[in-house]
Amino acid sequence: QVQLVESGGGLVQPGGSLRLSCRASGIKFRNFIMAWYRQAPGMQRDLVAEIFPSYTPNYADSVKGRFAISRDNAKDTVYLQMDSLKPDDTALYYCYLPSRDIWGQGTQVTVSS
Repeated sequence: QVQLVESGGGLVQPGGSLRLSCRASGIKFRNFIMAWYRQAPGMQRDLVAEIFPSYTPNYADSVKGRFAISRDNAKDTVYLQMDSLKPDDTALYYCYLPSRDIWGQGTQVTVSS
């Protein structure tokens, strides 16, 4: 059974940083594209970043230069380093395995003073 388990969310002040982690189980992790999405209240769920098996990243325009996605295949884990956080980044962040259409449970990120 494939599972994605996120961690690392929380409350941070504007300009601060957080790192999200998502550990996958039940797949040969190194072979798969992994992604992070986010959903703010009343809004649709949008792609934040994705990373290919080749380690090539892709980012939403709104987070380019501030967020960095990475992966550690030895730990079956994908990370999202979030810097220079803004109140508009407040959302529930989800880890996603596109090829199997599997979502993690989500982790809340709140950016507020």
